[in-house]
Amino acid sequence: MTFYRRRLPHWQPDGQDIFITWRLYGSLPRTIPPPKVNSSPGEAFVHYDHILDVARTGPLWLKDPRIAEFILSSLKNAHDRKLFHLRAYAMMANHVHVLLAPIVPLARLTQLVKGATARQSNLILSRTGTRFWQDESFDHWVRNPAEWQKIRSYIERNPVAAGLVARAEDWPWSSASHPIE
Repeated sequence: MTFYRRRLPHWQPDGQDIFITWRLYGSLPRTIPPPKVNSSPGEAFVHYDHILDVARTGPLWLKDPRIAEFILSSLKNAHDRKLFHLRAYAMMANHVHVLLAPIVPLARLTQLVKGATARQSNLILSRTGTRFWQDESFDHWVRNPAEWQKIRSYIERNPVAAGLVARAEDWPWSSASHPIE
């Protein structure tokens, strides 16, 4: 098992799928209500994810189809290059959820994907030299098949829960509408 710590702990057990969420730099408001006292890490994640889902201000660059398409292309390219096996994904206006089976170390994987997508996205937006992604990502290793199904459903239904579409299949930047081959 690989482990490293930045602000959050990051575990990568061999042979386990990982749920990863990364967000745009500055996407959480400076003042936000904290999660309920004694919230589990999962409940705290859902709390912050909801805040991201309903954001109408701050960086919302992933709404730009050119950027969303480039990020999707980068994920599929990394899948094809055997850096990971992509299982599910959803791109929201200010964050990305992925469920994958890593083949390379998690730190390298996120560095490669986030680095390439940040550079190109900033070029598209004419904002080169500025931060695009928040430095650290949230990740959670999947413990069993029931949790795997729950996470996949959570990812693919996130656009529905955020009120962006009525059916998961209608969101153009999700594995619900574009299954992984």
